[in-house]
Amino acid sequence: MKKYFTFTLITALALCFSQVSQGQGSKNTKEANKLAREGADAAKSQDWDKAVDLLRKASNLDHKYAPDLSAVYQQRGYALAKNQMLQEAIQDYTEAIKIKPNDPRIYEQRAAVEMKMYDYDKALADYSEVLKLKPNDVRYLNYRAYIYETKDDAQNAMAETEKVLKIDPSNQEAKARKQRLEQKQAEKMPTPPPSLPASSPHHSPPGKKKP
Repeated sequence: MKKYFTFTLITALALCFSQVSQGQGSKNTKEANKLAREGADAAKSQDWDKAVDLLRKASNLDHKYAPDLSAVYQQRGYALAKNQMLQEAIQDYTEAIKIKPNDPRIYEQRAAVEMKMYDYDKALADYSEVLKLKPNDVRYLNYRAYIYETKDDAQNAMAETEKVLKIDPSNQEAKARKQRLEQKQAEKMPTPPPSLPASSPHHSPPGKKKP
């Protein structure tokens, strides 16, 4: 009888806890929905700080709103970059990447800001991440080739250019770059020595005629 009572009590407590958890979950879901709606309205009004704050709270309560938070970080990052607040834009794009690390567009957006800051090594790293996700995209290959060319790394610039032309032989940007690189390489070639005149056989002066 005692064992039966104990089992019944444990079952009742478990059921009660489940109901409380469901109630709490339902409450959190409602609150998350409310915060997300308010965050979306703030984003429409371009009140980015408020939108980020609200959607961060919403995603903490319900993870399904995390992509929306990432999108708002991107929007605020774009607005910051447009106002030349480049370092702050980088920070927002970094936060967006933490949420959606497989979104090539965010890496591209961050790389564009890094290039404005002349931070070519970081931009190169971001385009390399994009190419892991989209390895045959000639646009990103061209971006990376451009950076190599800007850094005077002719070897890697040519290698990236050849990759583009292998995928798209008529790509005008790559063809123009290849021509430039080949021209620069030719200019660096040492000037060959001047040709020596052809040697002619030595002729003795004609002897005097005997009288």
